[in-house]
Amino acid sequence: MGKGVHIQELPGLGTRYDVDLRSGGERVSIVVSRDGKRHLYVFTSGGTDDPAAVVEMTEDQARKVGAVLAGTFFVD
Repeated sequence: MGKGVHIQELPGLGTRYDVDLRSGGERVSIVVSRDGKRHLYVFTSGGTDDPAAVVEMTEDQARKVGAVLAGTFFVD
């Protein structure tokens, strides 16, 4: 997909996208499940395989977060 982004198919579950944030091991993993849910995992450089934070989002919620990160502005 691009430098610093790794994709892995998870049989029966969906797809995992790992985004490297820094060379120290900080990364974000996003699991896109077949049922439409998204799970966002934040890993710090503390040397542990346990995520520092986990957020579950619906497809609609994930699209809103993605739009904000991409620089889209919303009007109520």
